[in-house]
Amino acid sequence: MPAISLVICLYRERELLARLLRETSDCYDDLVVVHDGPEADGHGEDGIRQLVEKAGGRFFVGPRAFQQEPHWPRAWAEARHDWILRLDADEYPSCELRAWLRSFRAGPEPGIAGYTCVWPLWDGRRRVTRHWPGGRQFLFHKGRVRFFGMVEQVPIPEGGNEPLDLLLEHRPLRKSYGVANLLLRKQAYHWRRVIAESLLGKPTDLACWRWTSEAWPEVWDEIRRQPLRSAVYRLIIWPLRGFRDQWRIEGRVIPSAAVSGGVHHFLICLKFWWLRRQRHMA
Repeated sequence: MPAISLVICLYRERELLARLLRETSDCYDDLVVVHDGPEADGHGEDGIRQLVEKAGGRFFVGPRAFQQEPHWPRAWAEARHDWILRLDADEYPSCELRAWLRSFRAGPEPGIAGYTCVWPLWDGRRRVTRHWPGGRQFLFHKGRVRFFGMVEQVPIPEGGNEPLDLLLEHRPLRKSYGVANLLLRKQAYHWRRVIAESLLGKPTDLACWRWTSEAWPEVWDEIRRQPLRSAVYRLIIWPLRGFRDQWRIEGRVIPSAAVSGGVHHFLICLKFWWLRRQRHMA
């Protein structure tokens, strides 16, 4: 029977973590929580540590990175089991997904790399989609994935993931989608700068998990080769695909959600082009 390590990387978010632990109490066999740097006020981190240890978990503090991906290799190394349940503090499994996880732990050891689920949109008060977007990787075998620690990079499976039509609830204190998240949040600007700066180097310059290649995955390598062309393509084509997929899957269109990915990557491409130009001029 496969055992599961629940791994969470966060910054503060104690109350959201408490909700997540309540909603997953019977879904895992091991708990690892990594905090992104020490707390400035000295209170939040201690409260999180106590919460984690009360739940039987282990708590670690990593260097402040303003993102969780650089912490994942360490967190997975600390995990006692091969199957990693990767959740954010503002997420929790739906009742159906929770039942599936219990069944998974009671069943035979599967031979695949991992599983994906649906990650519905949240408007701050209610869920607004049921089947879109899909493809959220939530459970994987750490010996069957490769990864480098750049923001927005996900573990790359060896052999593919199995998609499930089950919901992982994503319920932050704000709206979970929309252009405002990309243009008004300071964190979004930090993420785009980190991605652009990382693309000036090699994946192996970053914290890695079973990743040894200096080659970038195609979605990032396109930006490195042709940043301006990629910017225009993603600004136009990606939103059109978003509209198409929303209509096919949900039977409705949510424009601010459909265009978000394209706008975000358009800005990443421009940031990379500018940083590379500045480097060449120096």
